[in-house]
Amino acid sequence: MAIEQIKMPQLGESVTEGTISSWLVSPGDKVNKYDPLAEVMTDKVNAEVPSSYSGVIKEIIAEEGATLAVGEVICTIEVEGTEADIDAKDAAKSDLKAIAETQVEIQVEQANKKRYSPAVLRLAQEHEIDLEQVNGTGAGGRITRKDLIKLIESEMIPKASDVKQEEISRKQSDESAQSTQEQVQRSIPAAPGDIEIPISGVRKAIAANMVRSKHEVPHAWMMIEVDVTNLVGYRNAIKDEFKQKEGFNLTFFAFFVKAAAQALKEFPQLNSTWAGDKIIQKKEINISIAVAKEDSLFVPVIKAADEKSIKGIAREITDLAVKARNGKLTSNDMQGGTFTVNNTGSFGSVQSMGIINYPQAAILQVESIVKRPVIIDGMIAVRDMMNLCLSLDHRVLDGLICGRFLARLKEILENTSKETTSIF
Repeated sequence: MAIEQIKMPQLGESVTEGTISSWLVSPGDKVNKYDPLAEVMTDKVNAEVPSSYSGVIKEIIAEEGATLAVGEVICTIEVEGTEADIDAKDAAKSDLKAIAETQVEIQVEQANKKRYSPAVLRLAQEHEIDLEQVNGTGAGGRITRKDLIKLIESEMIPKASDVKQEEISRKQSDESAQSTQEQVQRSIPAAPGDIEIPISGVRKAIAANMVRSKHEVPHAWMMIEVDVTNLVGYRNAIKDEFKQKEGFNLTFFAFFVKAAAQALKEFPQLNSTWAGDKIIQKKEINISIAVAKEDSLFVPVIKAADEKSIKGIAREITDLAVKARNGKLTSNDMQGGTFTVNNTGSFGSVQSMGIINYPQAAILQVESIVKRPVIIDGMIAVRDMMNLCLSLDHRVLDGLICGRFLARLKEILENTSKETTSIF
């Protein structure tokens, strides 16, 4: 017999921690290899953690609701078999473990080096010190104020180029402001009668991603009005027959996702991401859609949306929404998005400015369809109208190309009818 550790797995390419939603086993339970042990929730996915061994659960280390970094131990298991058997299993997995542990070490090291105290940031700015070139002596390589004082006294200050120094100063100012803001927020007291709501791991991750997007991305915003009277008439005429035949709903959102994918194919600049010294224009058109569940927001992806029919997109929207609400989304469901379409109209919104889903370059808000009087050929008519709101990364995109994209999107939607558009 031997005691083995089960660790928090990495459930996505950029996931660094997970929250234990619930345990599926208890100490003393016998499990087989690959049996699910616990449900884990991250900002990208809900998943089950499988057992790496057959044996008996020895100790539950992480409590339900606890958030742990990738690689931290969540439980231990008493493994059946001889020491030779166990050694053979360990040898077979040694490369994978080494890679995982290296990733964790790199993540921890980067986290320690990239977050500085306000005192360190102020000192670095005053003396134009490039912190990326400083080796810290603090815990995990963290740079301390003493490290900088020692450098200043030695007059061996690592400097950056003018361009790099400007970028570093801006970044350090942002981090200093964020650090100060976090300290202020932590000091806000709750008054009698106030309700303190603990922040879940998913909510923390959502908040961090939104803050990062607003800090790093210079947002701009555009809106266009679209007459979707023909589309509404077409969809309403076939929705009941479609539901009876296919078994799922034909929503307006499926038409909007398909139209966005078609417009992105013609204007691929919007299907891009900022990569520091270059812009990467993505080949695949993978549309991220926002799905809410209580206080959590998940953004699953419709892969190759430009190659799918409206029916195919409608099916995927239904399947992904059900999986999100049942906590069954996989890491593959959440990865690879290149552009986001957000159905804010489902809440009755008529105008909004979305925060870009980092590291994408734009997000499209699809607003409510409302009946309004409009002037057509000098006469008043009641039409089905809606707004499309586009937030864009101004490093990647300019108003001209985004205006053309929205104009094309408007053209596609306004010309959607039984005569021009196939559902299948």
